[in-house]
Amino acid sequence: MRHAPIDPALFIENRARLRPLLRPGSLVVVNANDIPPTNSDGTTRLIPNSDLFYLSGVEQEESVLMLFPDAEDERMREILFLRETSELIAIWEGHKLTRDEARARTGILNIQWLTEMPRTLHRLMCEASHVYLNANEHKRAEIVVQSRESRFVHALIQQYPLHSYHRLARLMHRLRLVKSPTEISLLSEACAITRAGFERVARFVQPGVNEMEIEAEFAHEFIRRRGSFAYNPIIASGANACVLHYIDNDQPCRDGDLLLLDVGAQYANYNADLTRTIPVNGLFTPRQRQVYDAVLRVLRASVAGLTPGKKWRQWQEEAEEHIARECVDLGLLTQAEISVTVEDPARKAVKRYFMHGNGHPLGLDVHDVGDLSEPFAPGWVMTVEPAIYLPKENMAVRLENDVLITAQGVVDLMADIPIEADAIEELMRS
Repeated sequence: MRHAPIDPALFIENRARLRPLLRPGSLVVVNANDIPPTNSDGTTRLIPNSDLFYLSGVEQEESVLMLFPDAEDERMREILFLRETSELIAIWEGHKLTRDEARARTGILNIQWLTEMPRTLHRLMCEASHVYLNANEHKRAEIVVQSRESRFVHALIQQYPLHSYHRLARLMHRLRLVKSPTEISLLSEACAITRAGFERVARFVQPGVNEMEIEAEFAHEFIRRRGSFAYNPIIASGANACVLHYIDNDQPCRDGDLLLLDVGAQYANYNADLTRTIPVNGLFTPRQRQVYDAVLRVLRASVAGLTPGKKWRQWQEEAEEHIARECVDLGLLTQAEISVTVEDPARKAVKRYFMHGNGHPLGLDVHDVGDLSEPFAPGWVMTVEPAIYLPKENMAVRLENDVLITAQGVVDLMADIPIEADAIEELMRS
C-alpha cells in the first residue's frame, strides 16, 4: 500500500449510508476485481474494485464483502472474506492481510477466509429476502470480458433462482456522486501531486524534447509522492493535440508548437484530472494566446456555472454557446452559422471545434459513476474541460480543472495550479 493509511471511519460511514437504501431483509455481495492477464503467464497490477474499496478500503485480490443489515445474528451483518495466506504465497507474492489488519483497515469485525464463504453464503441466502449484486453500469463502458463479479452473479442466480435480485450499481452511483470531507481530502492530495508533476514538466519542456521524456518526468514526480498515473497520460504536441485520446507520446516537441498535457495523478485510488496547454518554447504566439485566452474565459464561465440544481445537459449547452461566441471572435465561425437552429445537436457548427463533453464526475474512477440526468448537488466533484481544436492551424487548446460543488459556491481544487497564460510563461522561464 503506497498511500498513507486511511481512517476506517470513512468506510464505516459509507456502509452506513448504503443501509437505508436497501429493501428489508437484503443481502449485499461485492467482489474484488480479477488481476488482469497480459500474455504468456504475465499479469498486470491489480486495479481495486471501486465499490469494494468505497465500502471497505480493501485493495487485495479475491476479497468478498457481504452486508446483511437485518441478519438475525449481529455477527453476520458485515463479513469480509479474504484469501488466506501461506508460506508459499508469502514467498512468491508477499504479505497478505491478516484478520487483525483487515479489522483495523475496514472497521469490520467478522473477517473470514474464503474457504469459509460457501457455508456462510448459503446460510445468509436462506435467510435473505432480497439480494443486491453488482455490475459495471457506466453508460460508456464496453463490456467485452467477463469479470469476477459477473461470474459470481451468474453462478449465484443459477444456484438460487428463486430469490429476488436487485442492481447494487444504481445505489452505489447515488452514494459515490456525493463526496465526504475525507474523500475531498484524498482528491485534494491527488491534485497536489498533479500540481507538482505539472510544475516539474513546465520547467523541463523545451524544443527538441520528446513527448515520452515528458511522460517520464510526470512518472518520476507522481511515484516519488506515493501516487501513480490516474489514466494513460496524453502528451500531445502540435497536431497530435487534435487527437482526443492520443496516447502514443513518442514525437519530438518542435519550436513554435503548443503542447497539450492531459495528465492526472491517483492517490489512494482517488483521481485527479488536469489539462494544460503550454508553448514548447515558453512563449505563446499572438494567435496561440488569442485561442488560449478564449478557452480560459469559457473555463471560468463554466466553473461559475456549476450551481446546485442545474443539469449537465444545460451546463453543456452553455459551454457550447460560450465556445461558439469565442469562435466568432476568432474568425472561425460567423454569427449566422452559430444562430442556425439544428434538430441534431451533433450538427451544431461549434462541434467542428469543440466536439466532446465539457466535464464529468470525478472520484474513485476518472469518469466516475453517477446519473448525469440528475441535477448538480453539493458534494459533487466535476471536471471542467472546454477546448478549441484547430487541426488546420496545427494546434489545439484544452484546459481542465477539478471543481467541488457546494451550497455556498464552487471550490476549485486546482486553483493553485498555474493556468493564466502569463503565469504559464513565467513558470516555464523559472
